[in-house]
Amino acid sequence: MNSQSIQAIPLSLYNARIKNALNVAPDLQGQWVLAETSDVSVRRGHCYMELVEKDSGTGAMVAKVGAVIWATSFSHLAAQFASVTGSTFTTGMKVMVRVNANFHEQYGLKLIITDINPEFTLGDMARQRREILERLQREGLIERNRNLPWPIVPQRIAVVSAAGAAGYGDFMNQLTNNPYGLKFYTCLFQAMMQGTNTVPSILGALQRIEEVIDLFDCVVIIRGGGSTTDLNWFDNYDLARRIALFGLPVIVGIGHERDVTVLDYVAAMRVKTPTAAAEWLIGRGADELAHLNELQTAVVTTAREMVGHAREQLAYYTSFIPAAARRIIDTSRLRLDHLKDAIPLAVSGRVTGERTRLTHLVDIMKAALNNQLERQQMRLEALTDKVSLLSPQNTLNRGYALVSRSGQIVTDAAQLNDGDPITIHLRDGNINAQCTMHNS
Repeated sequence: MNSQSIQAIPLSLYNARIKNALNVAPDLQGQWVLAETSDVSVRRGHCYMELVEKDSGTGAMVAKVGAVIWATSFSHLAAQFASVTGSTFTTGMKVMVRVNANFHEQYGLKLIITDINPEFTLGDMARQRREILERLQREGLIERNRNLPWPIVPQRIAVVSAAGAAGYGDFMNQLTNNPYGLKFYTCLFQAMMQGTNTVPSILGALQRIEEVIDLFDCVVIIRGGGSTTDLNWFDNYDLARRIALFGLPVIVGIGHERDVTVLDYVAAMRVKTPTAAAEWLIGRGADELAHLNELQTAVVTTAREMVGHAREQLAYYTSFIPAAARRIIDTSRLRLDHLKDAIPLAVSGRVTGERTRLTHLVDIMKAALNNQLERQQMRLEALTDKVSLLSPQNTLNRGYALVSRSGQIVTDAAQLNDGDPITIHLRDGNINAQCTMHNS
């Protein structure tokens, strides 16, 4: 291609043509545009930003252009926007703005915002909140955290807040210096409570609490008042769902009494301010103290009534005992007299019975003794007959002889020696002789 044959113009001239074309295009001037704000910043009174459009399904960027509100208009538009929406004009808002397309040869394309429709932004904020609440309602999460059981007095409290925030200071001061002397144990889990990091920061704090969940009775999420824009960060589905499903009751005290966020609908308890959160906890303790005092009073009253009844009963017994004792003594005396009269008869009957029994025993003993004597007599007679039969005299009468030496009967020849004097006993006499030994 021959460069000399090409008709080229300077970039500035080309940009000037674009500028002229924009200026004469009626549909590019004074046009209302729907977009989302991004990177909003104010410098020297001018408000610079980017207007973006995202795909409603994927969230992907589909359009982007730089825009500015000049200082001559910004203060008025910002004040009007804040009075209607309650929020400052900032990043991340859905807006309806009236723009003029402006192209500068040096700085390029930029949209000049000349007007803002705050009702659109307010309606979009309300729409987003409504959609989040409807989704939570469909998923059955609105009442989930509210249905968790509370301890009788929640005293171990996990606090989600910014460490240096005034709201946190008010909460701690109210809790610590309560007029009832109640003791609360708190642990701060720090989180950012405004800006784009609000949601991930609070989610991170809740995750840290969940790791030690058994140490606490409840969670308190607190933030002092601020602009509606600051509080818009709490209209978040992910954060609301996390609170709804959390394993401990959650108290939300964000903003002022007029401020309401999605978190207020899913928390177990919604209070208007951080101080009110402390007052609610103190109130629980105070109610329980009052209940204990009532029980104490009831116990004392019951004890006094029991003592009074016991004293009355004791007084009755005190007056009754002497008469009862006299009756017992009289009754016992009569019984004793009856027994005294009955003793002789009883003794006489007992003696007669024992005498009869003794006589019977004597008879039995006599009969037994006679039987025993008869048996022994018969045994003696038998022994006598046996002794008579076995006596030496009967042996001699049968023709036998007995030999004795020195008065001892000799039964074995080994008992004698030659020459021993012996006596031979016969039936009708004795013979003295001398022993002569013969070997057989």
